[in-house]
Amino acid sequence: MTARERRRVVEKVQAAAGVSQRRAVRFTGFARSTIRYRSVRAPQEELRARIRELTAERPRWGYRTIHTLLRREGWPVNRKRVQRLYREEGLAVRRRGKRRRSQVSRPIREPLGGPNERWSMDFMSDTLSSGRTFRCLTIVDEFSRECLAIHVAHSIPAVRVIEVLEALREDRGLAPIIVTDNGSEFTSRAFDSWAYARGIKIDYIQPGKPVQNCFMESFNGTLRDECLNLNWFLSLEDARRTIENWRKDYNGVRPHSSLGGLTPAEYAGNQSPSEERLATITSSGVPQ
Repeated sequence: MTARERRRVVEKVQAAAGVSQRRAVRFTGFARSTIRYRSVRAPQEELRARIRELTAERPRWGYRTIHTLLRREGWPVNRKRVQRLYREEGLAVRRRGKRRRSQVSRPIREPLGGPNERWSMDFMSDTLSSGRTFRCLTIVDEFSRECLAIHVAHSIPAVRVIEVLEALREDRGLAPIIVTDNGSEFTSRAFDSWAYARGIKIDYIQPGKPVQNCFMESFNGTLRDECLNLNWFLSLEDARRTIENWRKDYNGVRPHSSLGGLTPAEYAGNQSPSEERLATITSSGVPQ
């Protein structure tokens, strides 16, 4: 029990029994010096205000990520202080419900030595304010965790998937291995023929075992939690614009604990294509 919690207990005893602080302390057994102590720390209002601003901009980021951003901005503050102020301001992120963990052994893949060696690809879906559904084709580099493209459209057939990948090929080349599930777009003849012609190995996961595509599942969960669930899309163009802005923030601003606090762009060594070029790929699926 912390000193603050002890003081609250004594205050409740005083209010309930109508006794003095001395008697309440004697009843609870707490040290009187602890109850009467008043902090001499500076209020740090500027730091608190900045923490509130960062949390308002990114409500699903925890105090560790906020601490990384503060250090980047030049705040001489350690993680424990950020954690304390974060909690005092009542900014704790609401935890999700417990997930069922699969006990199936995951396939062992070769370790990666750099970006552009293995990509992961998957689909997500969401709805507009009108109730109409749209889909997102997400592509991630497993080494740097970069989101290479998020193509948003009402329908994304295999031909459109090929166009998005061809646009990426012109900018940065293609990874020799792409991990996907067994969706019809990825198992179609058109996509299989394209992969064979380009010398690409399509590493299909086992049906019903998304844990085998863990990098993609992790990214999709972040995209859902920090973007799709926090925005109300008025139109398809609005969804494209909002998701693209989030993708840029994800690649260039959001620090990753798995990357040592670096952003994907920093970890990749600035080897990613220009943001303007990727914006063209994401919005149209073909280069312009």
